[in-house]
Amino acid sequence: MASQDQLDVNTATADQLDAVPGLQGHGFEIVRYREERGRFTDLRQLDEVPGLTGKADDSRASLTVGNG
Repeated sequence: MASQDQLDVNTATADQLDAVPGLQGHGFEIVRYREERGRFTDLRQLDEVPGLTGKADDSRASLTVGNG
């Protein structure tokens, strides 16, 4: 049931992402990265988002990349 509590970085809005501790202020950049480069396939890709390197580490338990 934990997956119900996880936010899918591939479908979440910038506002939803901003509400995740550790991601505040980065929702827009995450969405823009996703729109430019396509779906995330691994949460480690969050480190490639400008300004987010290493900042999402503590947030990963709250996030998922979905099923497909």
